[in-house]
Amino acid sequence: MTRAIALIPDLLFGSNVVGSLRSAGIEVDLVGDSEAVRGRLGEADVLIVDLTGELDGAGLVESLTQEGALRDTKTLGFYSHVDVETRERAQRAGFDLIVPRSRMAREGGDLVRRLAEDGSSGE
Repeated sequence: MTRAIALIPDLLFGSNVVGSLRSAGIEVDLVGDSEAVRGRLGEADVLIVDLTGELDGAGLVESLTQEGALRDTKTLGFYSHVDVETRERAQRAGFDLIVPRSRMAREGGDLVRRLAEDGSSGE
């Protein structure tokens, strides 16, 4: 079974993402801060990060990558489709896949499963 950690401070959207992932057969835990992510990374195939809020998700992934903590974990970030700067910063940080928030809501289960299974976004 695919396991994911979702760092999504927006509880409403986070609940929606968690619900859709669970209905797709993905075991997922919703966490609210970077320390919770650090403590749970060994349990996850995929780390999902909301890039739209106050949290510095790109900085977190960049730091975890430099530490070697993401060796066995794929990363999926989502952002507001109009925020090109956030997408570019996430690319520089080394996310495996970065998608608009609307795509995460629509295809989250498939995206996470493909990343976990073969590292592919299916694009």
